[in-house]
Amino acid sequence: MRLNQYIAHHSKFSRREADQLIKEGKVSINKEIIKDFSYQVDNRTKVYVNGKCLREKEEYTVIVYNKPKGELVSKKDDRGRKVIYESLPRRFKDFVPVGRLDFASEGLLLLTDKVEVATKLMESKLERTYLLKLSGEIKEEVFEAMENGLSLQDATLGGHQKSKIKAMEFSPFLGYWVLKNTAKFSKIKVAISEGKNRELRRFFAHFNLRVLDLKRVAYGFVSLNNLPTQKVRFLERGEYNKLHKFLGED
Repeated sequence: MRLNQYIAHHSKFSRREADQLIKEGKVSINKEIIKDFSYQVDNRTKVYVNGKCLREKEEYTVIVYNKPKGELVSKKDDRGRKVIYESLPRRFKDFVPVGRLDFASEGLLLLTDKVEVATKLMESKLERTYLLKLSGEIKEEVFEAMENGLSLQDATLGGHQKSKIKAMEFSPFLGYWVLKNTAKFSKIKVAISEGKNRELRRFFAHFNLRVLDLKRVAYGFVSLNNLPTQKVRFLERGEYNKLHKFLGED
């Protein structure tokens, strides 16, 4: 990462303000003042601005990846299917994903170089928001189940054929917003607080609604926004601040 980008990423300063700090000789690495805006640094580099290290708080990095359909969230696949690490830049090859998006799903996937951070995010009740396209009309019984929760002894429909999970409890959705609802297909935005195995596909399959498209657009305080498909971005300063608060680091 370029030095000015690193400063903007790890501090309150904008990219333009970072350029000015570098120009004024207020930025140093290993006690050496650096005046090259494009100087390359990585996550192990300790950058000082006005004598203060920028990474005293977080010793980890979190990135957002816009996963396309047709990629597995896995290191490798015995069937030869494409995995996310074939698309991710090599410097992220050791990052671990926060949860999963299945092969046919797309959208926001968080990855981090610290397992403990991934685990806390995965096990949290942070809101997960999805856009769905369904194969038919959403009827009243579906709305009731989204509002009140659902308990299924057989939730295999919609699950992976090799999955050993049968029964499943579905908590009430945190929210839902109907975008289109016709006999042929429907579109809905939903927010849930869990990340169970193919949870949404199983839920809607119980009502004979097949999930045609599934895209995660937000995970807690992190949103996908306009990040292009198959591209990566670092968390912004404000998102890191919320992450620190969530982890109890403030």
